Amino acid sequence: MKATTLINNSNAQFWWLQCAGWSGWVALFWLRDVYFGQPLERMGLLLIDALAGFLLTVGLRWVYRAIWDKPVVIRVVLVLLVSYIAAAIWQPIKMYAQFVYFDDFSAVEEYGQRAYFSGIIGYSYFLMLSWSGLYFALKFYRLLQLQIQRSIKAESMAHEAQLRMLRYQLNPHFLFNTLNAISTLILEKNTQLANEMVSKLSAFLRSSLDSDPMQKVDLAYEVNTMKLYLEIEKVRFDERLQVAFHIEDDAATALVPSLVLQPLVENAIKYGVATSEAGGAISITGRVFAGDLFIEVIDNGPGMDQVPVRNAGSGGVGLKNTRARLAELYGQDHTIRFSRVQPQGLKIEIRIPFVKAGLLGVDPGKTLNQSG
Repeated sequence: MKATTLINNSNAQFWWLQCAGWSGWVALFWLRDVYFGQPLERMGLLLIDALAGFLLTVGLRWVYRAIWDKPVVIRVVLVLLVSYIAAAIWQPIKMYAQFVYFDDFSAVEEYGQRAYFSGIIGYSYFLMLSWSGLYFALKFYRLLQLQIQRSIKAESMAHEAQLRMLRYQLNPHFLFNTLNAISTLILEKNTQLANEMVSKLSAFLRSSLDSDPMQKVDLAYEVNTMKLYLEIEKVRFDERLQVAFHIEDDAATALVPSLVLQPLVENAIKYGVATSEAGGAISITGRVFAGDLFIEVIDNGPGMDQVPVRNAGSGGVGLKNTRARLAELYGQDHTIRFSRVQPQGLKIEIRIPFVKAGLLGVDPGKTLNQSG
């Protein structure tokens, strides 16, 4: 029998423990007889006693399963009663086997029923109660473990559903603006640029929607995804949007949540580029320090003071979702900070544990097919 079957199958567990328990009982009393120099033939007595006890406790199990849903008081009373009945049946079987072996019934003649009942109370009843207590203890333990497993599974499903919900809340304004830009290009008969933009949008959406939000990607892949996104935005802003990437080699192999950069870059474009006639510049940095990965998105826009919605305690849906995703994935082991940049601008910094992609079976340096 496979170990996993034994662990997950309560019926298999019962029979295995039942056989092991009564075999141990036989072994214990056999060692006692050996110590006191009893003949080896007495092993037959022990086997008969164990077989009778085995069958009686199987019957107890059947009774306990039948009364499992009864009130506690009724269960306790019935356990005490049926354990005594089982002991009262087991005791004469043991005594008769012993008397037949010795061919000596003088003890019965001398002590009568008193010997019988003293044996029940002194040993047999105690053993049956002990078996019953162990049965209920193991059953309650198994139910507790099942409840814990269900709770963990439910929590995991809720956690996964939460991450998926946060992951798939793509900003509709981005899609609207992109489609509007494509429509304008078509009206201007700039079909080549419109086709390129459709291809890049298709590749970006495929990367966004096909990847599993529960799986992380290396930062190099995330950067390539953001390049697709920024190339789409550059069609709208042309030379007004300047972007620079500064990703260290070690940082490029770090695992990050997919599309973690997109809300940060979108926020920088919305408030740091779109609000200025001259446009703006965005810098994206990735570095590893003291076992952590630091990601920074810096723009030279008006900063937090001039744009109240950008303060660290608020932000749009994208930033709130980023906060929620990082909290779900890393708990207390992360930070996200907003700070001013001199002479003007905003820096958003994320710190998460550095985990190299190759260590978890993810191919580092994974790139996105930008052709669509």
